[in-house]
Parts: sequence; C-alpha cells; structure tokens
Amino acid sequence: MSEDLIGYAKLTQQALHGVVREAIKIALSGLPGDHHFYISFRTRARGVHIAKYLIDKYPDEMTIVIQHQYEGLEVRGEWFAITLHFGGIPQRIVVPFAAITRFYDPSVRFALPFDVQDDSMNTSDAQDDLDKTSGNEAGENQPKTGAVVSMDAFRRKK
Repeated sequence: MSEDLIGYAKLTQQALHGVVREAIKIALSGLPGDHHFYISFRTRARGVHIAKYLIDKYPDEMTIVIQHQYEGLEVRGEWFAITLHFGGIPQRIVVPFAAITRFYDPSVRFALPFDVQDDSMNTSDAQDDLDKTSGNEAGENQPKTGAVVSMDAFRRKK
C-alpha cells in the first residue's frame, strides 16, 4: 500500500472539528429542545486555558457539559471559550478544537471520537497563560467541592 501523502486522517479530524464548531455555535443563542453537549478534552494540550486547581483535579482529561448554565460562550476558528461554574464559582475555560477527545450529544445519541496528538504543555505554562488572560491569582476562586458527572454511557466500549 502507498504512503498517504495527502494526509486523509488529518483532513478527516479537521472536518469533524468543523461539525463540533458548528454545533457549539448553535449554543450561542441557546440549545434547541433537549440538546446538550458533553465535551471531553485534554487539559494539558497546547492552547487549553483552565485554572490550575482544575488541571490538578483533572491532570489528563476533563469533560464539561454545555446545557443550561453557561455564560460567555465564544466560538472562533480554532477554539471555543466558555464560563462554567465549578462549586458555584465561575471559571473561564478556553479549549482548542484540536484538544477535544470526544463530543457527545446524548439527546440524539450522537458521538464523535477524536485522535488527539500528544502536543502537551506543562502545567505552569498553562497557568501562566491563564493568569495573563484572566488576571487570576494562583488559587483564587478555588471551590471547596465539585460536581461529578457519570461518564459510563459516554465511555468507549473496549
């Protein structure tokens, strides 16, 4: 078999990221019906901006839910940003589409798995970037407790 010089795997991933981007854009004006999204992403991937305590709690991967309670949703070509509440405290999260590992809308049982390159940055770099953009001091706004979302229906079968 010949070598893939076109890069079909990368093109496919980019096209699927486009599906996620367009679905999230719909959430800018509120999600219709029962639609809601579970979005899993690598917390240490390049370009991800989350608070240090969230990286500490979710060192590899984190799943967020976009449903009823979110603010400041912003969608750009390569990333989206959203403010979610963790333990009642708002936190701004920036996620490049390339960092997403899974997208799932349980209302219609639509799921997309992604291949994520190991393009990590260290925790201190991520925190420095977050501090620059949000003005947070280390440990500021850290909640005492957090909600746990069961991912059993969302996990890939082995």
